[in-house]
Amino acid sequence: MKNLLYASFTYMVAGVASGLFYREFTKLNDFPAGEFTQLGLAHTHLLALGFTVLLVVLALEKTFTISQSRRLFAWFLWLYNAGVILTSAMLIWHGSLTVLGQESTKMIAGIAGLGHMLITAGMVVFFVALRRAVLTPATGAHHALTADHAGTPSA
Repeated sequence: MKNLLYASFTYMVAGVASGLFYREFTKLNDFPAGEFTQLGLAHTHLLALGFTVLLVVLALEKTFTISQSRRLFAWFLWLYNAGVILTSAMLIWHGSLTVLGQESTKMIAGIAGLGHMLITAGMVVFFVALRRAVLTPATGAHHALTADHAGTPSA
């Protein structure tokens, strides 16, 4: 659970920093106010997909112990974090090129698409792990339910 807390905090710092970069980089380069650049999307992706989603996962982990499916949970973390980082990095790269008046390449869009696919794969794995955790009774709860049904008091 500490890893989720620290990862969420790291995304919060990265999200705020990317917002600051967006604001200052566009000012520094006299980029027209109101004109679109993907730098603002990086700020949003890091805060929403990194910070907020991982806080929700932390709450679900605390409630359902999703990590009891260790392999699934590890796959989720790796896939999801790789996707968020890759997508955000491509948004920053593409947005910076826009501000500098340079052309982007299809490679950047392709890598960003790969990042989104990794996020999606991570979420699918997360829901498989969540389903297992929700539908499989915890060992302690299972014993308490068995004791209740047997007519003996549970501790």
